[in-house]
Amino acid sequence: MLTKKQRYLKRTFDVVISLCGILATFWLMAIAWVVATLETRSNGLFMQKRIGEGGKPFWVYKIKTMRPNSEKEGSVTTSSDRRITKSGAFLRRWKIDELPQLFNVLFGTMSLVGPRPDVEGFADRLTGEDRVILSTPPGITGPASLKYHNEEYLLAQQSDPYEYNQKVIWPDKVRINKAYLLEWSLKKDIGYILATLKGA
Repeated sequence: MLTKKQRYLKRTFDVVISLCGILATFWLMAIAWVVATLETRSNGLFMQKRIGEGGKPFWVYKIKTMRPNSEKEGSVTTSSDRRITKSGAFLRRWKIDELPQLFNVLFGTMSLVGPRPDVEGFADRLTGEDRVILSTPPGITGPASLKYHNEEYLLAQQSDPYEYNQKVIWPDKVRINKAYLLEWSLKKDIGYILATLKGA
């Protein structure tokens, strides 16, 4: 768990960088929103309830990359998922759909780096020492996100993507995220952000 000083340092960094990021990429978000709106014939901004700090739900912002009401068919997505739109595949490939989460960071419901925010049924069911993951706002990127940057392709190769996610990927993410919090430093956060940008 981060100390009070570490949390202050992390939050200050989040506010400064997210504000700069919004100013630099707002035009790109606007274009992506228009494209998504036209292709899905609905609001191109996607909002979904995720589990945040303290296990409390919040609304995460993304550019819509899937057909309307796709979330009703399950939360596990593979690279060959028929629900993904043509523009959505491009936006997901270059992580452009994630840019609106900079507003989540600015508002304090997310951080630039940390455990990814999951839908209900995962982080909110953590017990014991694993619940340390809920002691910090979820992040846009992080060590687990970088390791599983090709998660959708990995899941597409499995006969049962949901089971593989439950038994293999999710437990490994918990382990990685616990280690991240125990060994946190601003220098490492900057490193994760640079690695994410390099891989985009």
